[in-house]
Amino acid sequence: MTTALHGLRVLEFAGLGAGPFAASLLEEAGAEVIRIDRPPASPQTDRATLTLDLKDPADREVALRLAGRADVLIEGFRPGVMERLGLGPEVLHPRNPGLVYGRMTGWGQDGPRAHEAGHDINYLAANGVLGSIARRGERPVPPLNLVGDYGGGGLLLAFGLLLAVIERQRSGQGQVVDAAMVDGSSLLMTGVWKRRAAGRWRAEPGTNDIDTGSPFYDVYEARDGRYLAVGSIESQFYARLLETLELDSEMVSRQWDRSTWVADKEAIAARFAERDQAEWAKAFEDVDACVTPVNTLGEVTTDPHIRARSGLIEVDGNLRPAPAPRLSRTPLLAQPARPALDRDQAEALWSLDR
Repeated sequence: MTTALHGLRVLEFAGLGAGPFAASLLEEAGAEVIRIDRPPASPQTDRATLTLDLKDPADREVALRLAGRADVLIEGFRPGVMERLGLGPEVLHPRNPGLVYGRMTGWGQDGPRAHEAGHDINYLAANGVLGSIARRGERPVPPLNLVGDYGGGGLLLAFGLLLAVIERQRSGQGQVVDAAMVDGSSLLMTGVWKRRAAGRWRAEPGTNDIDTGSPFYDVYEARDGRYLAVGSIESQFYARLLETLELDSEMVSRQWDRSTWVADKEAIAARFAERDQAEWAKAFEDVDACVTPVNTLGEVTTDPHIRARSGLIEVDGNLRPAPAPRLSRTPLLAQPARPALDRDQAEALWSLDR
């Protein structure tokens, strides 16, 4: 089956979170990925993996040869580590001028925090993302590690790598992609910054239209302790929400009057608390009001829409999200676990002949 990135060779230096996620996105699109990991060797991984001690000259030479045959390299060490190993871009680009060299970090390659340790929560604290995700008067809530590691990190790294690969078709030259989670997660806040510039975003979290401040965009608790997500932003959806809840239709006319939000939210919360989640799900089943029951991970497996689209698939006996997005002619393919490679197998996999 033809894939979008068929023949693209990616050399991944094993790391955590964002870098491996970017590599998996490229692999699902058909790229040939070889991961270089540190000892001890693992008998089986989710990628074709070669174990090398990069401080050993012989092992480092193997990594150099593979990098010389790669289209893309992904590394997630702190700035300067690859240079100290003799594997920085200034060494590899003369050997392989077309190499796209992807660098995945939290703080970026420069700046006063570039060499500091950090995790998703730290980068989001610095760029205002974390401080914007809170209910009024409550502590900020870390959005798992979805915004930094995966959205602002791995996803944007993959985007940058593909930009450089496309540009190489014109210039014949590779380049360095500096992907930082502090930058990428900030970029995901573009819509909030636009609201702020327009004077429609207050500094206090939990007081705005999409941060649980409004009555029409929040999570409400049903009688049985289960939840329903309400996203009735447009007036027609808000009207249908109120109609189904049998609440005062006049609330639609004051939808954007912030002075009424607290009272209107209390009225909606009180009504949702009168029935169980399943009862409300039934009531809203054929109502276009942007109301959805909140599933647990276990319930996702039986959700009719997720099942109809095969949103979860089984790989090696385990459920996982299906590859996305969906391409009509060159579909993405989930990759099963692979046995570990030895040196000869890795080099044979990337022979000089394309």
